[in-house]
Amino acid sequence: MGDQIARAEEFEKKAEKKLNGWGLFGSKYEDAADLFDKAANSFKLAKSWDKAGSTYVKLATCHLKLESKHEAAQAYVDSAHCYKKTSVNEAISCLEQAVNLFCEIGRLSMAARYLKEIAELYESEQNIEQSIVYFEKSADLFQNEEVTTSANQCKQKVAQFAAQLEQYQKSIVIYEEIARQSLNNNLLKYGVKGHLLNAGICQLCKGDVVAITNALERYQELDPTFSGTREYRFLADIAAAIDEEDVVKFTDVVKEFDSMTPLDSWKTTLLLRVKEKLKAKELEEDDLT
Repeated sequence: MGDQIARAEEFEKKAEKKLNGWGLFGSKYEDAADLFDKAANSFKLAKSWDKAGSTYVKLATCHLKLESKHEAAQAYVDSAHCYKKTSVNEAISCLEQAVNLFCEIGRLSMAARYLKEIAELYESEQNIEQSIVYFEKSADLFQNEEVTTSANQCKQKVAQFAAQLEQYQKSIVIYEEIARQSLNNNLLKYGVKGHLLNAGICQLCKGDVVAITNALERYQELDPTFSGTREYRFLADIAAAIDEEDVVKFTDVVKEFDSMTPLDSWKTTLLLRVKEKLKAKELEEDDLT
């Protein structure tokens, strides 16, 4: 460990010396870049992540002086991956620099990939609002590059988080759009009922029985096979329980579905919100009578 740090510091010192000394403009930055790269690698081997991160930033600066934007962007990515272990904010800052450079040189799918990584870092920090912003940016770029699967993955994250923040209409639009797209793709067809189920649960959270009924009719028109699925029956039975303001029926329907197809934590959370609203309504009715 100590040996690696000593080696890294030696390489870094030599690189700084190259930058501060005389020499042909291009060659001095090339030589310094080579030395910074070696220094960063040695810091990495020593698990000195902050030093490795800051050295990769110096490497990126050298590449920019040489007009090597692709190499500079990659150095910022390497820096971010070191900083990820110590400082999420520094990692995000470096990834943003990389994204800007990849956009400048037209490498949009690379930019999309690292926007998605920024979104995931915000997610790991529980910063859902910022995570949504970057998943949306990533989805847009993936869509432009016609990388539909990755675009849809990002959109589903946006829908999932929007629903958590009670932005149900935003989630509904996304899930319905993905369902519509998936119908035309033989590989993705099987997932349509899942997307419509998610959209339907968001409709339930809005608590408008008429809107839920209309949505179910729309989903049947969209996919005529949907009305024969357990997902459709589940949404229709839940809508009926809400209409009848019957908490017991609601609970039984959820239990039965969950015993056949276990509900994930996202669906469970949203359904609990629906149940709480239903309970509150029932209490109101009791108070009035």
